[in-house]
Amino acid sequence: MTPGRLIAVVGPSGVGKDSVMQALADAVPGLELVRRTITRPAEAGGEVHEEATGDAFAQLEDQGAFALSWQAHGHRYGIRRSALRPLDEGRDCLVNLSRAVLAEAAALSPRLTILSLTASPETLAARLAARGRERPDAIRDRLVRRGGDWPEGVHVVTLSNDGDLAATVDQARRALGLSCGCHETASISAPARATGPGASQPE
Repeated sequence: MTPGRLIAVVGPSGVGKDSVMQALADAVPGLELVRRTITRPAEAGGEVHEEATGDAFAQLEDQGAFALSWQAHGHRYGIRRSALRPLDEGRDCLVNLSRAVLAEAAALSPRLTILSLTASPETLAARLAARGRERPDAIRDRLVRRGGDWPEGVHVVTLSNDGDLAATVDQARRALGLSCGCHETASISAPARATGPGASQPE
């Protein structure tokens, strides 16, 4: 069986990665939405994730529970190995990753595809301010961060998410070759499937 694709969504804070990912998962039957483990309180808002203390995260890391892990913005982030099992069953997995682990992800999944989302500095600043999680100085720091190079040989799709979410999602679906199931019964909306800790939690 051909393994599924690991589709890594990357982009600056405030670009709308979570919104695009959720909308894609809702639109594409069988697309797995991977939940991350983060050392951030669940009630802080944003994506649905598995909350872990710093000590608990370190213990999971020592136990080899994570396929990928990294540190950013004062928190630790991890992708559990168990959350990527659908890849072995031929299903595509959609995951929010840091550029810092893309080379590791490429080694982990030979069919890695990157969806790089962009937006203007003005759009990013407005979105970061609206979510209310960062101080003004922290927002400025996030806006000046630069990305690194892409792993060699990896397919990269770059899209702007400055405008309408539905348009961005449709462009992403087409560019990634994902079927939306548009010819299925229109009156039935299939819920997005999710893998990883916290997958049963409502958005």
